[in-house]
Amino acid sequence: MRSPEFDRRDLEACRARIRGGSRSFFLASLLLPAHVRDPAYALYAYCRESDDAVDAARGDASTVRALEERLGRIHAGRDLRDATERSFHRVLEAHRIPVSVPAALLKGFEWDAQGRRYESLADLEDYGARVAGTVGVMMAMVMGSTTRAQLARAAELGIAMQLTNIARDVGEDARMGRVYLPLQWLREEGIDPDGWIARPRFSPALGRVVGRLLSAARAHYEGAMPGIARLPVSCRPGVLAASALYAEIGEELARRGLDSVSVRTRVPARRQAALASAAVVAAFALSRRGGDASPARAVRFLVDPAAREAPDAIGVAARIASLVSLFERLERAERAQALADEA
Repeated sequence: MRSPEFDRRDLEACRARIRGGSRSFFLASLLLPAHVRDPAYALYAYCRESDDAVDAARGDASTVRALEERLGRIHAGRDLRDATERSFHRVLEAHRIPVSVPAALLKGFEWDAQGRRYESLADLEDYGARVAGTVGVMMAMVMGSTTRAQLARAAELGIAMQLTNIARDVGEDARMGRVYLPLQWLREEGIDPDGWIARPRFSPALGRVVGRLLSAARAHYEGAMPGIARLPVSCRPGVLAASALYAEIGEELARRGLDSVSVRTRVPARRQAALASAAVVAAFALSRRGGDASPARAVRFLVDPAAREAPDAIGVAARIASLVSLFERLERAERAQALADEA
């Protein structure tokens, strides 16, 4: 797997996007090896710009069509107009990422533009697979993890992070006229979604819905752990740190009474640093068991086109060549020793 060759000015522009857009992601990225960190900056810049464009358009469908046209140009390497386009093209090309994966991300953003709501947790997980599972799959491929099981666990981590984001942003989303909480759950607590959107406020009933969502997120974080354990050793600390930092948002929200309407939950910088440091130590003790489960229904459409069950052929060839070279050196040494003994 060859690493992309980036223009350094383009890469610095992408790096600035992540530094200004996500403290948690940026801190975790510092723990990644450079050959993964640089593509991650390009990938994040593309995702962030696309998301911001849809948010700014406030439901204008033509924005999504423009993003789809942009992705087509990026995939083809045609008429690349800025640092993000040039850098993301190199990532797709070098890591053989099917265009269907970022295209699914744009489909999730289209659902945002449509103001789509989600009746059940399963429906919400379908959304999470598109807007975040896609990022997990692309990051896994950048790290060289390409089997169905590995990509499925990466997508699951993306869904976990998205559910955490939704739990944290309930009030912020409501003020934009959006509700992502499962409608079934709201109605079970006696909350009318339309009435609540008109006058969003926190209540114990809403807190119970947010708590259920955080429980679902925890299950996905747990499901992703065997996949993190099977990453290359150099990649585990950064991914485990990202997982821990996002999960801590949910834990902090729970400690504050599950009210994500009145205030936006933030994890203190000192706590973030402590979690990142702990991830470096914990990354090497992760259990490799339990990571072979088939992809869940929500992510199968992402995983199947991207998976390459056989290990990377170049990597295998290199390992075989290294072993052959070792055996040849040992054989030459034995011959030399035999000649010396005869003399």
